[in-house]
Amino acid sequence: MRSYGQYCALAKALDVVGDRWTLLIIRELLLRGPSRYTDLRNGLPGIATNLLADRLRELERAEIVAREDAPPPVASTLFRLTPRGEGLRPVLDELGRWGVPYMTEGPAPRDEFRSRWLAWPAEAFLVDGEPAQPPVAIEVRAGDDEPMVIETRAGSVESHPGRAGHPDAVLTGTPHAILGLLSGRFDLARARALGLEYEGDPRVLRRFRHGAPADTAKAAAGTSASR
Repeated sequence: MRSYGQYCALAKALDVVGDRWTLLIIRELLLRGPSRYTDLRNGLPGIATNLLADRLRELERAEIVAREDAPPPVASTLFRLTPRGEGLRPVLDELGRWGVPYMTEGPAPRDEFRSRWLAWPAEAFLVDGEPAQPPVAIEVRAGDDEPMVIETRAGSVESHPGRAGHPDAVLTGTPHAILGLLSGRFDLARARALGLEYEGDPRVLRRFRHGAPADTAKAAAGTSASR
């Protein structure tokens, strides 16, 4: 691992997590939880096998990632984030929010996609419009083999990979159409014109209202307080 050789907190952090692919490995472990090597490789299209192994060893030496044996009957090693690694969650949350505007024009022709990657924009930009009502869940199917669930929980919006047991609605379509709908750039009619399919009561979708990102809300609050 190369060092910037600077006595600066940011430089020291980048010495550890600034290499190519490192933050995306941490992204996968944050979204998946403890994962097999093959799970990580499948979630990181384009990474060379030897490079993934090197990055995992570096993260282990930095005590960001640890190995553990999977419980029976699975005979496999799992990689998980340590508490130090979990401490990177707010860093990736903010970086994900910052990066959402770069997704509004849709993916490039060769861009890979996994449904679980929608977790950051979903949780960053959606709020529960009726927190006093019973929770609801939307299953999102964006073209890969693993759908994602977006649900209200105790007034907040959360997401996780997998299927909903009894979804209140199902969104099926391209990542661009789904992200446009969830971000508030498209209404349902526009998203449908782009090929999106919506199954369920439209009132369920209205529960997931487009809210200001956390940093924007804080800035607005600060501006109001100063007046």
